[in-house]
Amino acid sequence: MTENYLKWHSPNLGKEFEMLVYGDSGFPMLLFPTSMGRYYESKDFGLIEAIRWFIEEGRIKVYCPDSIDAESWYCTNINPAQRAYNHSCYDKLLREEILPKMESETGYDRIVAAGCSFGGYHAANFAFRYPDKVSYLLSLSGIFDIKGRLDGHYDDNIYFHNPIDYMPENKHNDLWRMGIVLGVADSDVCRSANEQLSQVLTRKNMAHWLDIRPQASHDWPIWREMLPHYLSLIK
Repeated sequence: MTENYLKWHSPNLGKEFEMLVYGDSGFPMLLFPTSMGRYYESKDFGLIEAIRWFIEEGRIKVYCPDSIDAESWYCTNINPAQRAYNHSCYDKLLREEILPKMESETGYDRIVAAGCSFGGYHAANFAFRYPDKVSYLLSLSGIFDIKGRLDGHYDDNIYFHNPIDYMPENKHNDLWRMGIVLGVADSDVCRSANEQLSQVLTRKNMAHWLDIRPQASHDWPIWREMLPHYLSLIK
């Protein structure tokens, strides 16, 4: 299984940025780490190993970007408006620096967005903001409302990066073309968040699968089961 380490100066962040890439060909997947996780987290916790077959068979090429959560939503040392602005810079990095690379290297013009826990937030936010660029959303135990991390502050930057708020009014035609899986465990702390988003999607007549796994919790073992299952369903 090919593993490539990339590091470059990001003009959108104004600093060095790191990413791991797995595979040589296949459907491009942007796989986000959990809250404040690093680009190597999915490897360290066995998630890459769990989907090794898909990578080695050329079914998918996996891009694991770093996060800047510790400088955005999770940074309590700066004011909430700055947290949201920092995340908007990260969003521009994804859209302007990483997405074009994924498209040019694989030949696909739409991708898979995936992630576990807070990575599920990142995946959903990217997919719902750019549905013309995302074919599949695979959110594993994700959350979709970040207002609780903002000390009561609210502005446009927060609205447009908070899926539970902007999705009811999101009318982009490509949303109805997207394959969406909301995977969550039955005793998961994020179960209610997934049920709430599922209700929003249902009201919009958006096809999706709310997959509630029995006898499981919010942790890596169930995510290592979920992701290869979901990838097996991609045509």
